[in-house]
Amino acid sequence: MQTISLPVARRTALAAQGFADPRPATAPTRRHLAKVLSRVQLLQLDSVNVAVRAHYMPVFSRLGAYEPALVDDAAWSHSARRPRLLVESWAHEASLLPMEDWPLLRSGAKRDGWWRNYTRVVETVPGLLEDVLAVVKEQGPIGAGGIEKALEAEVAGRGPGAWWERSVVKKACEYLFGLGQLTTGTRRSFERLYDLTERVVPPEILSRRVSADEGARGLIDRSARALGVGTETDLRDYYRLGPEVARQAVAELVEAGTLEPVQVQGWRAVAYRHSEARTPRSVTGRALLCPFDPLIWERDRTERLFGFRYRIEIYVPEPKRVHGYYVFPFLLDGALSARVDLKSDRAAGVLRVQGAFAEPAVDQRRVAAELAGELAHMASWLGLDGVVVGKRGDLASAVKKDVG
Repeated sequence: MQTISLPVARRTALAAQGFADPRPATAPTRRHLAKVLSRVQLLQLDSVNVAVRAHYMPVFSRLGAYEPALVDDAAWSHSARRPRLLVESWAHEASLLPMEDWPLLRSGAKRDGWWRNYTRVVETVPGLLEDVLAVVKEQGPIGAGGIEKALEAEVAGRGPGAWWERSVVKKACEYLFGLGQLTTGTRRSFERLYDLTERVVPPEILSRRVSADEGARGLIDRSARALGVGTETDLRDYYRLGPEVARQAVAELVEAGTLEPVQVQGWRAVAYRHSEARTPRSVTGRALLCPFDPLIWERDRTERLFGFRYRIEIYVPEPKRVHGYYVFPFLLDGALSARVDLKSDRAAGVLRVQGAFAEPAVDQRRVAAELAGELAHMASWLGLDGVVVGKRGDLASAVKKDVG
């Protein structure tokens, strides 16, 4: 088994995620977006909108300023000339993923998600799922609130505690979404508007049948392409596969020559490198990474690769937070060099840096200058007038000076 150094593993991972590719010199197009998707494989969705929606940021991190409508059109609009590229499903978490990957997610390779907890709720209401599907068929794309209103007249005579209260209807929608019978037709102010999957996923993709074993191999292959090199646990986590399913798929892909076992210096577990992974001699450039960027979302891997301990502190009481509420690591020339707590203050028209912290042993002067430049770029992309830097953190004063 070949042994590779940690810097080699790091550059391999960064190249796999698209950070060895130069940002386009012209306005990014759908072709550029497709290239990013071929690297990361999926975009995680999240409701937090403190700085920017999570699914927009990884594209900005790799392409620089682009028109967010590129993602919106790829995910939630369709025409004969510009078909949808993406569909929503449970993957890592709720995610946007390439339309052609739908059969892999529905193959049985992936474990049922948390939505299975709603089984007993929906089963206590006879006809609930059928009624929800009927409303969506007639009126979709439609939100859970709209479905509730459509059902009110029908169930009004059922007495106190009728099941059409919003929470139960929403659970029924999420249950059907988890089963793949509903997906997102479009979004309205980020509200999911449900539609029948058959009206969103093209028939040639929807009809494709994939066995659980084939689905697992396909998903692990995509994980390995996205990671470049990773342990079995890393590969499994990308699509949240079960241990036994993932281990079998890894073994089969090793036998097929798609994955190569390697030992990364300093890692206890065996790693696997994709046969098409490349390792550039160096990685240059800069990027701000949102907490849900696929490069860093697996925190143990982030620490193994970069020596960077990262935790999201949204649910930590404010007095106990170390770095802040919504912290973005800063990637500079292949290293995670700093972190900033960001907030888009749309009322004031500024990007607020509520804390800026340097990693140990970095050139703070250079890091501050590069970080200030990227913060200004991000503010402009978000349509904000500038950057305002607070006082928290050992890098704050230098960044404030460079922001001007």
